[in-house]
Amino acid sequence: MGHIDVANIDYHLSDGRQLLNGVSFKVGDGSKTALIGPNGTGKTTLLKIICQDIKPDEGAVSRSGSLGIMRQFVGQVRDETTVRGLLLSVAPERLRTAGLALDAAEERMMSHDDEPAQMAYAQAIADWGDVGGYELETTWDEVTMAALGVEFERAQHRQVSTLSGGEQKRLVLEALFRGPDEVLVLDEPDNYLDVPAKRWLEATLKSSPKSVLFVSHDRELLANAAERIVTLEPGINGASSWTHGGGFASYIDARADRNARFEELRKRWDEEHIKLKELVNMYKTKAAFRSDMANRYQAAQTRLAKFLEAGPPEALPIEQNVSMRLKGGRTAKRAVVVEKLELTGLMKPFSTEIWFGDRVGVLGSNGSGKSHFLRLLAAGGTDPEKEHEPVTEVEIAPVPHTGSAKLGARIRPGFFAQTHSRPDLDGRTLLDILHRGDEHRSGMGREAAAGALDRYGLASSAEQSYNSLSGGQQARLQILLLELSGATLLLLDEPTDNLDLHSAEALEKAIDGFEGTVLAVTHDRWFARSFDRFLVFGSDGRVYPSDEPVWDEKRVDRAR
Repeated sequence: MGHIDVANIDYHLSDGRQLLNGVSFKVGDGSKTALIGPNGTGKTTLLKIICQDIKPDEGAVSRSGSLGIMRQFVGQVRDETTVRGLLLSVAPERLRTAGLALDAAEERMMSHDDEPAQMAYAQAIADWGDVGGYELETTWDEVTMAALGVEFERAQHRQVSTLSGGEQKRLVLEALFRGPDEVLVLDEPDNYLDVPAKRWLEATLKSSPKSVLFVSHDRELLANAAERIVTLEPGINGASSWTHGGGFASYIDARADRNARFEELRKRWDEEHIKLKELVNMYKTKAAFRSDMANRYQAAQTRLAKFLEAGPPEALPIEQNVSMRLKGGRTAKRAVVVEKLELTGLMKPFSTEIWFGDRVGVLGSNGSGKSHFLRLLAAGGTDPEKEHEPVTEVEIAPVPHTGSAKLGARIRPGFFAQTHSRPDLDGRTLLDILHRGDEHRSGMGREAAAGALDRYGLASSAEQSYNSLSGGQQARLQILLLELSGATLLLLDEPTDNLDLHSAEALEKAIDGFEGTVLAVTHDRWFARSFDRFLVFGSDGRVYPSDEPVWDEKRVDRAR
């Protein structure tokens, strides 16, 4: 089948900082290997090096077998790309080239139905058939039926922007796993997937004979599907790698044992260093008065020099220390009152009450109306008072509805957007964002701003612009802005999608200590365990409460 061998990869950023330092690991034939690490350590950059999108400064990547790639942007396509275009983008190169040529010839035929256009079109059809294009379209028919429930003939010209993020992901994943490529590189394949789709992904990873390297922060997916785990560990001179040969169940203990060994080895090295320096100083003092000590002094110096030349043992990885302090404040006992609310075309009318201090997980399949519900509350509900204005500058699109959703007294909604789209922050550095403040939060002095960024593991990115950050770093900054804004109602739309493992745990602790009310849309099964109760957007259009997570609701397209 295929394998990937990454050997001693170094990579420096444009500003001279070293991002990757001697990264080495292997993905064996048929192995399902997860790549994890703190946000901003270079996981996506490393995947780009493996996929030959960029070149490393040092080191090499070797591979056997053809390569299929899911890039990070899948799930966020908002341009005019069609379903056919998206499927072509992940097809093998010879098929992609022939397919694009056929599309161009068809488009020319529509505007110039002359002999040259007809000849070019006939040749493009022949070339498409010669490389196996029609066989691929048969596979694509299976792909669109599995992902969208319609034949490829009906789906191919549909714009991808009309699909949900989960549908985009499933479409590409179905194409890659059903396609001919023997090695797959998947950058966060689980983002935007609902839980039934995540379970499908887990089962597909287990059963596929392909060799797969995937980036994920989903602890449940890692536990159920990863056979080996490669960790990018931040260091003073960039991130290095460590490979755990087992699954996620033994990973935490194995990493703790490894770090403990490093700590003990470094302690012994420091003790030996002190002894050797003391020995050199002792013989130096004696040699000043006794000539017979000169040889011993020289021998001690040589011993110390060789010791230092060998260097200390491998350094203990820098531990990320993310500390989130969501504060909140007292509000009315009834935080949200919903009466006969219907989001047009998405679900049946429902009523519910959410009380101060509740931790409510909002569950359901993609397209069931969960995010629309959060957006309606984020805008202040159906009849917002002045005090209910959002505490951030997130652009919130109107939500067509009937019925009412009213917020209680002193409720200030703070919205975490799943897509991280923040035009108000684009192009601005993190220090500038905190220093200037806005109408919802006071500006901070440079020192205080730097301290706040440090608590969120963003100090090294203080001079970077918001849009240059990784998805996880953008997520952490959004949470920091909620902390500073005085929100008393947190409305979180898939907040853990891009957070690394440590940051997700920090968010769970922050929510636990938050004085206020929390509603979170999530497909993160691990994260959902921290919630008190659940609001389920069901497959039949009903919205109902549950004391336990309900993950098996399948979407019913009521418009079809």
